[in-house]
Amino acid sequence: MTLEQFWNAQGTAFFRAPENARIRVRYGVGWFGNSRQEQTLDGRNYKRLSVGKAGMMRARMQIEVRRPSDVTYEVHGGGVAVDFPERRF
Repeated sequence: MTLEQFWNAQGTAFFRAPENARIRVRYGVGWFGNSRQEQTLDGRNYKRLSVGKAGMMRARMQIEVRRPSDVTYEVHGGGVAVDFPERRF
């Protein structure tokens, strides 16, 4: 499931739960795309995805969950370096 889309833009997002959910950044369109920054959430630690200058083409932050779940995440637009979420969730 796509959570955020970037076109000619940059951004950073933080995730923590649900446990065992998989997150990634998908660049490009269809068969011509590729996935980067693939990570699995552990429910305890924050995981970070970022879209940099490669966001000049289409980039999407995606999550895959095994069962219906609530997903909370924090996203920051722009090229500002953010190392930790502003609010705990």
